[in-house]
Amino acid sequence: MNGIHDIGGMDNIGPVNIEKDEPVFHEDWESRVYAMTLATMGAGIFVTDEVRYMTETIPPADYLTFSYYEKWLYSLEHMMLKKNMVTREELESGEVSAPELTAGFEAASLERMAYGMKNRMPVFVDAESPPRFKAGDAIIARNINPPHHTRIPRYIRGRRGVVEMGHGIFLLPDTNAHGGPDKPQHVYSVRFSARELWGEDAPANDSLYIDLFDDYMDPD
Repeated sequence: MNGIHDIGGMDNIGPVNIEKDEPVFHEDWESRVYAMTLATMGAGIFVTDEVRYMTETIPPADYLTFSYYEKWLYSLEHMMLKKNMVTREELESGEVSAPELTAGFEAASLERMAYGMKNRMPVFVDAESPPRFKAGDAIIARNINPPHHTRIPRYIRGRRGVVEMGHGIFLLPDTNAHGGPDKPQHVYSVRFSARELWGEDAPANDSLYIDLFDDYMDPD
């Protein structure tokens, strides 16, 4: 989808303020939001792509003013509402009307949360499928503007690049964010020249490498 979240390649967004010795969490509530998100995902309530899509639905004015973990909180609350895990009244009051219904979930999710914090979560799909592209292939990124979640940035759509290498097979975020169906396909590292993306004023020797799914490209 096209939204305020997709600001890659844009100018005049403002400086990136780097905080020296920045802590992992600035306030205690941020760590709790992080833990609750990992717990619900660890319990299989929703997946990363669903969370990303929900973040993309934040109203633009809020998106630009929310802190990092405020965006996480928005996504967590709205995903839990969507999945009927809580009611709006429970969110506003901070009290669960039927705590006995969540007892089993809490035990299982805490265990999975602890695992997720200490281990890499697998995303590679063990499937047999011939790749559409190989290293050296010239491609053109599809100029698509889907209303659903997608991982192809606006600024490379319709641009030409060259496949550098393959990464293997993964679930397509465009369908995985919306409950499927599962659509495993190859992902490739693709090189785009800076001038292809930003014109002749860009440095001649600069390039950008971006990972793209089969569905995001056509042969050039």
